[in-house]
Order: sequence, then C-alpha cells, then structure tokens
Amino acid sequence: MPATWDAIIVGGGHNGLVTAAYLARGGLRVQVLERRPLLGGACVTEELWPGYRVSTAAYLCSLLQERIVRELDLPRFGYRVYPKDPAFFTPFPDGRHFTMWQDQRRTCEEIARFSRSDAAAYPAYEVFIERLSQLAEKLLLTTPPNIVRVRPHDLPALARLGWEAVRMSAEERVGQVAIFTQSVADFLDAWFESEELKVTLATDGVIGTNGGPRSPGTAYVLLHHVMGKVDGHRGLWGFVRGGMGAVSEAIAGAAREAGASLRTDAEVERVLVRNGRAVGVVLRSGEEIRARTVISNADPKRTFLGLVGEGELPPEFAASVKRIRIKGSSLKINLALDGLPSFRALPGSHRMPHHGATIHICPDIDYLERAWDEAKQGRPSERPLIEMTIPTMYDDSLAPPGKHVMGIFLQYAPYDVRGGDWRTGKEEYADHVLKLIEEYAPGFRSLVLHRQVLSPPDLEEIYGLTGGNIFHGEMSPDQLFSMRPVPGWARYRTPIDGLYLCGSGTHPGGGVMGAPGYNAAREILRDARRRKLRERVSAWWRPGG
Repeated sequence: MPATWDAIIVGGGHNGLVTAAYLARGGLRVQVLERRPLLGGACVTEELWPGYRVSTAAYLCSLLQERIVRELDLPRFGYRVYPKDPAFFTPFPDGRHFTMWQDQRRTCEEIARFSRSDAAAYPAYEVFIERLSQLAEKLLLTTPPNIVRVRPHDLPALARLGWEAVRMSAEERVGQVAIFTQSVADFLDAWFESEELKVTLATDGVIGTNGGPRSPGTAYVLLHHVMGKVDGHRGLWGFVRGGMGAVSEAIAGAAREAGASLRTDAEVERVLVRNGRAVGVVLRSGEEIRARTVISNADPKRTFLGLVGEGELPPEFAASVKRIRIKGSSLKINLALDGLPSFRALPGSHRMPHHGATIHICPDIDYLERAWDEAKQGRPSERPLIEMTIPTMYDDSLAPPGKHVMGIFLQYAPYDVRGGDWRTGKEEYADHVLKLIEEYAPGFRSLVLHRQVLSPPDLEEIYGLTGGNIFHGEMSPDQLFSMRPVPGWARYRTPIDGLYLCGSGTHPGGGVMGAPGYNAAREILRDARRRKLRERVSAWWRPGG
C-alpha cells in the first residue's frame, strides 16, 4: 500500500519548507518532496568548484519575515545574517563614485557631493518610504479577500482595507496610489534631481522585472525590495553565513524537529486527482504517495498546466493561468576570484569598504532604459545593469583563504532571444559582460578562476522557475494581492479540492520572505480544523453515534 500523509508538499524551496514546519507544528503528518538532491529550490548553497561554496541563484537576504525567524527559532538552526555596509557602491565612467551607507548621515554627505538639495531631501524620503512600507507590511502575512466572488468571510478583510485607507493621511493615500501605478523613475523624480542617486535607488525597481525604469508599476517593485529589515534597518540587505542555502537548512531543521519528513531526489510527475479532489502524487519513478492534502510550492503554470493538467481544471481558470505573465529577463553569473577587483573610481585590490557593498554598473536612468529597450526587442542588453556582490567579504567559509566568490545579477536577458539561443550563446555573452566590468575595474578578467552562467532557460531547467522568472510571475499591480496568482483564487486554495499553493506565485510574491508559505499553512490548518469538526458532527449524528 502507498504511504498516506496528512499533507504532501511538492517542492522543497524555502516557502515549501516554511509551510511544512508550520503544518507539522500544527499536528499534521507532512512529507516534502524535492526533485533536486538538496533542499531550498532557488535558495541554496552549492559547491560548484572544490572549496568554493556559492549561492547559485538567490544571493541576498532581507525579506525573510521576522515573525517566521522568531517563531521557528531559526538562529538555533544556524541562521545568521551579516548586514551589508556600505549598502551600495556605484562607480561612474568618468571616475567618480557614489556610496550609500547604513549611517544616514554618511549617506547624506555622499549625496551632497552631487546635490545639496537631494541631501536635504533624503531623510524625508526615508521617512516617507518607511510609512509606505509599514502600510504594505500589514498585508504581507494576511490572506487577500476574494474580490471576484465576495463571500461573508471576505467582508472583514475588505472592511479592514477600507479602514486603513480612511486612517491614512492624504499624503499617504496619494503615495500608495503612486507607488502602485508609477514608474520608479517618475516616483524618484518627484524627490531628487541627481542622476547618481536616482539610478542607484532605481535598480531596486527593475531587479527581476520585465520593465524599465520608466515602465508603470516598477515603483512598487522598489517598495517590495525595501520592505525587509536586517538588524532593524529598513531596506538593508545582508549576506547569510554559509550562503543562502543556510536559510533553507535552518527552516528545514525547524520542520524536521516538528516531525516533518523531508525527501530529496523525489521528483513529482503529476498530482493525482479523483472526482475533482487531490488525493496524492505520482513520482517520476512511478511511486504513488497518497495524502489528504497536496500543497504545491511550484509556480502556478507548472502546477496547473504541468502537474495537474488542463483537463482537470475549469476552462475559465485554465485560461487565466495561461495568461499569467511569467517570462523572466534576468541572468546570473557566479565567479570564483583569485582576489578583489580594483576599480578606476576607487583603486585598490586590498579589502576596502566598497567591496562589501552591492556594486552597480549602471551610470544613469537613460542607460537603464536603453538596456530595457533592447530586451523588449528580444536582444540581450548590450550594456546591461550589472549588480555584483562579494559575500566572502563577510563570510570566510565560502572560499579558500585569499580567494573570493562573486555573484553577478544582470538585467536584461530576455527568455526568448530573437534569432539566437541561450544554450549556444550564453558563454559568449558572459565574455561580453566581463569585458564591460573591466572598463570599470581594469584587470578584472585575470582574476576569474571559474565561472557558472545561468541564463533564463537554465533557471527554468535547474530550479523549476517557469520562464526563468525569479518571482514565479511578474510583480505588476494586476498580478498582486487579490489578483495573484489569478483573480478569484488568491486565498491559497484552488479549484481542485484539497490542492493548495504555497509558493511565490501567491500573495505577497517573490523574494526569500517565507510569507506565502506562512499564509498557506495558516489557511490549510484552518481548513483541517473545519474538516475535523464536520467529521465529528457527522459521526455524532450517525445512528449509534
């Protein structure tokens, strides 16, 4: 007889592990099935070359919810974050440079070198972003109301939204509308004049996004990236000790302690559906595993069109899933380095503060918009946004003494290349990217000992990210909150009874935050309690009950 579980979770990414931990703590018998040899999905650390441990996909941490860290006691399982300081370093072609620090006073001194009025405005901007973030954060660990088929249990959530809007100041209401509808360039133009400051901030509005700095909706992506905290600092990101896989391993440790079974090398081929209800899964090996509940950590398209199959879905729902925009435009290059780069703008190959920052090669907004214009035409950007991080500046466990690892996250690399193929062209493009970096850091290519290039199709094939989209679907206003993954189905449940979603394709979206997994677990446990209550009532009413 096949094993029977209260819940099977398809995919051992960080959200699936969060769901597993909370379900197990809630008393359910849970098994996680991960197709790769290691847990974590795109939040992993892998030894690509002997002695070099690399965060191959996700590379920085900030959004992981403090409530999850506290309730699962993740530090006890090895979770530790080194806050980045400086936060950003941007070298410019003319030899100037701009650095942003944790210390606001130091940042304002830097800004004043480019614009005294911007330096004066920056503290007020930070306060404004803080207020917008606080309002948005109230929604992160909530279940969105159904705005298509409003039912009685949706009314309190809708009322709370209305009450929050009433309580906002006029400035906050205008700010909320602006942040969800404006481009990041327009949003920043209202605050600042210096290109150097604006482009450094604007990068957070386009990372992982199919859109340029002047595309409507990218202002929200900026807000999404500054909603997290490290050591209490808003919008600050950090490096995890042991790489991003240590996040997943810490959550996995909490899940195991609660009693969850975590299984790797177990690829789910399809979800078993009987009479409109999910009853288990079938592995690629042919093994069948039964469960009362199936939860998918895969993205919505992979879940419904792949694992379930269109024939099991209502036609209008299947059509909505097909319309989800999920093509990615990001490319990742992982490097092993023989030393630290020396930048023209700030020479020196010894350990210097800017080596510990997120380093941007992106001199102005027009540069970034041109890069997007090329991607819209199906061409990898000739001069892309290049974001570089060197985690070994903080964590000496990742490379041999004197050596370093570097992650390069790049925009834009469209999934579909007009007249080309990533499988044959990605190494040539990586050569081009390294040449661009060398314009700012002479001799950079001579430092490279090893490299790994992950194109959008690679992200799809290796990590299961449909279209290579790191967010499981675009983070645009029409694909957020009650519209995520599709209108009418934002409450983690699906048209298949007993089948739930817990991944980034649900509210509140992408990034290593754990909120989708937390929210899904809450709803699954709520449904399990209701089911048990119905079973008890039914047993009591039966003759002899």
